[in-house]
Amino acid sequence: MSCVHLPETSLLTLIIAIVALVALLALERIRPHSPAPLLVVAAGIAASWFFGLNALGVATVGVIPQSLPSITLPSLDLVNQLLPGALGIALMSFTETIAAGRSFAKQTDPPIKPNRELVATGAANFLGAFFGAMPAGGGTSQTGVVRAVGGRTQKASLVTAAAAAATMLVVAPLLGLLPQAVLAAIVIVYSVSLIDPAEFVSIRKIRTMEFTWALAAFAGVLVFGTLPGIVVAIVLSLVGLSSQVTNSKVYVIGRKRGEDVLRPLSADHPDDETFDGLLILRPEGRLFFANAQQVGDQMRALIAEHQPRVIALDMSRVPDIEYSALQMLVEGERRMTEQDVTTWLVALNPGVLACIRSSPLADRLGRDRLLFNARAAIRKYQDSIVSTENTRKQQSDQDQSGIP
Repeated sequence: MSCVHLPETSLLTLIIAIVALVALLALERIRPHSPAPLLVVAAGIAASWFFGLNALGVATVGVIPQSLPSITLPSLDLVNQLLPGALGIALMSFTETIAAGRSFAKQTDPPIKPNRELVATGAANFLGAFFGAMPAGGGTSQTGVVRAVGGRTQKASLVTAAAAAATMLVVAPLLGLLPQAVLAAIVIVYSVSLIDPAEFVSIRKIRTMEFTWALAAFAGVLVFGTLPGIVVAIVLSLVGLSSQVTNSKVYVIGRKRGEDVLRPLSADHPDDETFDGLLILRPEGRLFFANAQQVGDQMRALIAEHQPRVIALDMSRVPDIEYSALQMLVEGERRMTEQDVTTWLVALNPGVLACIRSSPLADRLGRDRLLFNARAAIRKYQDSIVSTENTRKQQSDQDQSGIP
C-alpha cells in the first residue's frame, strides 16, 4: 500500500496553519474577545524571524512598501484593460459590504441603507484611486476579526487606520515576515463563525426558493470562487424572481362570514361567503407582456367555473399595467359584454387609473363601473339586486291589478 508524502515545505506550512488554528480557537474559548489575532500574528512573525521560514520555502506576506502613498493620477489608457475586472470587483465589494453590514448589525443599530453604502464605497474608491489604494469595501472576515476582539464603534476603524499608517511607516518589514498560513487561519476562524446552520434551517422552513439561493451561493463560492459564486447566486435569484413575476396569481375574493373582512377563498376558510352572480377577482403583481396571457387564462377559467352576471376586477394589488396587458383587458371586457356579463374595475392604483383613462376602456366603462374598492362593489351589487326585485314586484302588482 502506497501513502501520499507531502513535500517538506507543504508539510511545514500545514503544521503552521494547524498550530495557528488551534491557538486561535483555544484563546477564544479561554477568553472571548481577547486580542487573540494580534497575539497569533506576533507569534507567527517571531517564528518566521527566528526559524527563517521564508528561506525554508514557507510563503510569507512579503515586501510591503515602507512609505506613505503618493498622489498618482489614474491612467486612462488602462480603462479598457481594467474595466471588466473592475466591474466584477465593484459587484463583489458592494455585495459583501451589504452582507457584512446586515450580518453584524444589531436590532438597536440604525438600519442599513444600501444606497448610502454604495455612495460611501464609491467615494472611498474614487479618492483611493489617486493614491494607488486597493479597492475599498466592507469585508466579512475583517469585520469578524474586529468584532471578535471587541470592536463595536467607529473607534475600531480609527484604530485600524492608525495601525495601517504605523505599518507603512514603521512595522512594514516585520509584517512582511508573517506566514500566509497564519493569515489564512485568522480568516478561516473568523469567517466560519459567520456561517449559521440554524439560519439555513429557518429559511428552509419558510421559503424553499430562498433556501435554494442560499445553497447556490454557498456552493458557488466553494466551487468557483467568491466572485463567480456570487454571480451564480445573483443569476439564479433573478431567474427565480422572473418566474414569480411571470406566474402571477389570480384569486377569487370572498367575505368572512359575519365580519367585514375580504380575503382570497381557500380550503382554510370554507365558511367564507360569496355572492351569487358576483365574482370578485384579484390579480396580484405587475401586469405586462410576459404574464398577460397567463393571467387572462386564469381569469377565463374562473369565469367559466362560476358563471357570474357581474365581474368585479379588484386591481388593488396591481401597481402597474403595461400596454399589452391593457389591450388584453380591453378585449376581455368586450367579450364579457357580448356574453351579457358586466365588468367593473375596482380599487385602481393611480398609475393604473391613468392608463385606463387614456384608453378606450374608460369610455366603455364610464364612471359607474369604476369603483372605489371591493366593498363598494358588493354594496352596489346588492343594491342592484334589491332594486331589480322591487321593480319586478311593482310590475307583478300592476299586472295583478290590471293597471296599464
